[in-house]
Amino acid sequence: MNFDLPKNMSFLDFAGGAQLLPEENTKTVLPAILVGISVTGGLGNLLVLLILTHDFTTGRGSEFKALLVTLNSTDLLILVLCAPVRAMTYYRQTWTLGTFVCRTADWFQHSCLVAKSLVLAASSNARHTFVTSTSKSDLFNTTKVYGALVLILMASMSFPIPQVMFVSLKPYGDIDLCVYDMPICASDFMNVFNKIYPTATFVIPIFFSLAFYTRALRNTKSTMNHAASPQLQTKAIPVMLCVSGANAFMLLPEWGTWTWIKLGNVKPPVGLVIFAQVFLYACSALSPIIFLSIYDDVRQGLAALWRFLTCRTSKHIALGRGPKADGNGSETGPMVINSALELERASSSARPEVVDGTAKTFPDVALFWTERRNTAVEEDQDDPVPWEREEKYNQ
Repeated sequence: MNFDLPKNMSFLDFAGGAQLLPEENTKTVLPAILVGISVTGGLGNLLVLLILTHDFTTGRGSEFKALLVTLNSTDLLILVLCAPVRAMTYYRQTWTLGTFVCRTADWFQHSCLVAKSLVLAASSNARHTFVTSTSKSDLFNTTKVYGALVLILMASMSFPIPQVMFVSLKPYGDIDLCVYDMPICASDFMNVFNKIYPTATFVIPIFFSLAFYTRALRNTKSTMNHAASPQLQTKAIPVMLCVSGANAFMLLPEWGTWTWIKLGNVKPPVGLVIFAQVFLYACSALSPIIFLSIYDDVRQGLAALWRFLTCRTSKHIALGRGPKADGNGSETGPMVINSALELERASSSARPEVVDGTAKTFPDVALFWTERRNTAVEEDQDDPVPWEREEKYNQ
C-alpha cells in the first residue's frame, strides 16, 4: 500500500486497519458490511455459548465442549471488539480511538487468531480422548482442560508481542495515523520473527487439525466401536473437519497479506487487504452456523434449552394467575371451584330425566323422588304431650 506520507516516516504498514483510503465507497459500504457481520455472527456465537453452558449445568460437559466454548468465545471477541475498530477506522479515514487502542488493536486481534488455531489443534486431541475412552468418568478432566486453556491463553498472548513494540500514533497534517514503524536496528530480528510467527501459529496447527480429522473421518467405524458413548459421536468429526477447513481457507488471505506486507518489497493492493479482513470476520461468523446446522449435540442442546426456557416462562405465568389466598394464607380458589362442581354434579344426577313427556328417574334416586311426592303433612298427629297443649289453651 503506497500512500503519499512524509519521507521521515519509515513505517511498514498501517495498524488497526488501512487509513487514508482514497475511495469514497469504502467510507459507507465497508463499515456497513463489517457491522452486519459483527451483529449476526455475535448473536450466533452467543447462542452457541448459551447452549454449551446449559450442557455443562445439566452434567453433559466434556473436554471437547470446554474447548468449543473457548473457540466460540474467541470468535465472539473478534466480532464484538475487533470488527467495530476496523469499521470505525474505515468510516473516519483516520485514527480517532487513542494511543492505547492503537498499540493494542492488532495485538489483540492476532492473539484471538492464534488462540483459534491452537484450540482447533487441542480439540483434535480432546476428541481422540473422548472417542477412545472406555469410562464416562474420563470424558471430562477439569485439571487437564484448565491447564490446556491456560497454556493456550499464555501462548496466544505472547506470540504477537513483537508487533506491539513498533506500533505508535503519529501526526500527519491535522490528523493522527496509527502506523507500524520499525527501526532499522530491529530489521534482522523482525525478518526472522515474521517467518516463524505465521508458521508456528497458523500453518502447523491448521495442518495438524486437518490431518487428524481427515484421518479420523476415514476410520470413523473403527473408532466408534471403542467409544464409551457412540451416539455422541454422530457427525462430530465431519463438523470439526468443516470448522478447521473453513478456518484454514478463510484465514489464509489474512495471513498471506500479513506475510506479504512484512516480507515483501512491494506492498499488496488495498483491495486485497480489505478482502482478507472481511473474510477474517466472516470466518468467525461462520462457525456457529456450522455447529447449529449439522452438529447433533448443539442441536439437541438448543432443543433442551428451548424447553427449559419455555417451561420456566409457563411456570411464571401459572404462578402469576394462581388462586388468591384468604386471610390465613390458604388457597380458597380450588376449594370453591371443587365445591361448586360437586354441587352441580349432585343436582344434575338427582333430577329426573324427562323422556316423551314423562319423568324418568334413575334407579338409585327413584325411591327418594317417590317419597318426596307422596309425602303429606298430617295435621292430626298423636301428640306425645297433650297436657301441655291443654294448659296453653286454658290460659
